Amino acid sequence: MVAGVLHYATNEDVAVFVVCAAALAGLAWIVAQGTESVGARFGPAVTGVLQSTLGNLPELFVVLFALSAGETVVAQTSILGSLFANALLVLGLAIVAGNRASPDGCMRFGARLPNDTGVLTLLAAFLIVVLGVSDRIGDRASHHTVEISVIGAVVLLFVYAAWLPGYLRGDQPAVEHEGAPAFAFPVALCLLAAAGIGAAFVSDWFISALDPAVKSLGISKAFTGLVIVGIAGNAVENVVGITLAAKGKNDLALSVIKNSVSQIAVFLYPLLVLLSLAFTHRLTFVVNPVLTGALALTAIAMWGITGDGKAAAFEGWALAGFYVILAAIVWYE
Repeated sequence: MVAGVLHYATNEDVAVFVVCAAALAGLAWIVAQGTESVGARFGPAVTGVLQSTLGNLPELFVVLFALSAGETVVAQTSILGSLFANALLVLGLAIVAGNRASPDGCMRFGARLPNDTGVLTLLAAFLIVVLGVSDRIGDRASHHTVEISVIGAVVLLFVYAAWLPGYLRGDQPAVEHEGAPAFAFPVALCLLAAAGIGAAFVSDWFISALDPAVKSLGISKAFTGLVIVGIAGNAVENVVGITLAAKGKNDLALSVIKNSVSQIAVFLYPLLVLLSLAFTHRLTFVVNPVLTGALALTAIAMWGITGDGKAAAFEGWALAGFYVILAAIVWYE
């Protein structure tokens, strides 16, 4: 409400920008509460997929409104920022929290989801790296990046659709909660619908204030998309994943975080590539070379650290460290 009042009643773009970023985080928290209540009926896999899907609503709307406003840099870095935030920062802090809750000081979890997520993320990284190299060397294929991106998007969506049913069929029993869910099932559904509508409005106001705000603050659009939007839009995974790990619910924590990573890489990003065909400014898989390399290394690091079903605290700090280094590089670009 405050964001809407500021948007329509003032010309304070920086204030609107900051309040809208906070509002996106607040809407993500509402999604988290509603999804947890709905997920009380299901196991970690279904709960994680549901929470990640609805938790990514702010990013979906931010990117769509950014594309309609011609802010392609913000659109692309917002998607990648969400992926980096979850795969590095949130996962790293969750591992640290999980180690503190573990009796033997080592966080343990099922290895299937980390390995599956590693494969899906590497598939997306393969497309981005190969297309990026083609664009840099200027070969014949580089003149057809939109067409290749569309083909790649269809492939990624197909692979995700082929993976998801088998993953959900292997779900464990319903998640155990320490008390009654925060909301009754019908109330939770209404909250999720309201949060989705709210995310659309706030994202529109956020993008409207973006250009003048970043000029006033002296920060780059790449840093805004990669870090600010990435963290604000992923408040669900930030809070829920780390909290669950701190409670020793490692499989559920990993399900929330890892499902968000795989959804962004092989569902949200390709879906937005296809939806961008309706806009003047198209979204493709051609990415800044620095971010291309960072994505490939992120997929490898994430797989190497969690693929064996256990992780030490220093590995969590290492993942978070990767994110800090990447944010510093983008800050100075």
